[in-house]
Amino acid sequence: MDIHKLLEQVKNNEINISEAEEILKKLPYEDLGYAKLDHHRELRSGFGEVIFCAGKSTPHLINIFKTFYEKDTNVLGTRATPEQYESVKEFLPMVQYDPVSRILKIQINAKPKIGCVAVCTGGTADIPVAEEAAQTAEFFGSDVIRIYDVGVAGIHRLISNLDEIRKANCVIAVAGMEGALGSVVAGLVDKPVIAVPTSVGYGASFHGVTALLTMLNSCAEGLAVVNIDNGFGAGYISTQINRLASH
Repeated sequence: MDIHKLLEQVKNNEINISEAEEILKKLPYEDLGYAKLDHHRELRSGFGEVIFCAGKSTPHLINIFKTFYEKDTNVLGTRATPEQYESVKEFLPMVQYDPVSRILKIQINAKPKIGCVAVCTGGTADIPVAEEAAQTAEFFGSDVIRIYDVGVAGIHRLISNLDEIRKANCVIAVAGMEGALGSVVAGLVDKPVIAVPTSVGYGASFHGVTALLTMLNSCAEGLAVVNIDNGFGAGYISTQINRLASH
């Protein structure tokens, strides 16, 4: 819900006061019974509410998307399945789905892209998590560059892309296995680095725990760590950093 836009509409006599009152009655949140939709979140934090699709019933997910869409609001959903996409698409044909990142979204008013966020991966198996990060950052208005498959097993690949990476206001380093990429990148750039451990790896990687502990125990300065496979969290934080750097 864009409060500034609502006030402009009242000022310009596009809607009357009674209509505005009906809209405001549903703020700061709208209770659907099974979900309380936070229409004030963008006003408070600069980012609208995001839907975690995994585990939601199909009727609930459809109605949540419809409710946000009817409020002329961009809608971002994470961890959606192809089946959920097909179900939502029946009611909202404009919805978009990316099977790699599993992002489900409606962009009514795309935000202009500012600044730069670099998203790097150790290997191609890390790309789904990296794409969740990259597309989250893009959805919220960051310009994103992707530098994939530059892991430490062939560190010359990373070195040859350093000039491009250093242009970014924030760097996201996504890696599984031993998770060394975050430390290496943080030792080579003068920008904040967000490390994302992934659950990619053989048995002793413990579904990402090894990479998580490596990143948490890094001696490289300027490195922050999000949870295992949390591309969304990294994309969100990177955009906050990018916004500050771009103003």
